[in-house]
Amino acid sequence: MASVLAVVTATVVGLMVGVEFAVAFVLNPILLRLPVGASLTARADGGRVLGRLMPFWYVGSLILTAAVAAVTWGTSTAATALVAGVLLAISVVMSVALLVPINNRSVTWTAESHPDDWREQHQRWDRLHHVRVAIIVAAFVLVVVAATML
Repeated sequence: MASVLAVVTATVVGLMVGVEFAVAFVLNPILLRLPVGASLTARADGGRVLGRLMPFWYVGSLILTAAVAAVTWGTSTAATALVAGVLLAISVVMSVALLVPINNRSVTWTAESHPDDWREQHQRWDRLHHVRVAIIVAAFVLVVVAATML
């Protein structure tokens, strides 16, 4: 049971990290170089799509990681999973407090109606997202380590 849960958790967290890594280091840099209209349209659409999906993925990853810690409580596996869970919780808090407000504004921007500092706001979101990606990568590594300790 614990082994299956650990594999499912590592898979779910790993896929989330992969998506967020691709957004941070492939997709958004490309979109930021596009002309204003295309960049705003693409980022707004991406913000809407991922804005609906990622909260469930982040919280689901956190719940699965907490479940690994609970099932293996009292072992070094649990301690490792617990640290991973704390990192995932930090990423959720960071998302809600810092990234979601920028995302909520940017999904409404169009080529005709956007603030003058739209690129700076997107770049701020990107910098914060890079920090979040580093946090979830560390959490993923710990989840994998926990899974291999079983």
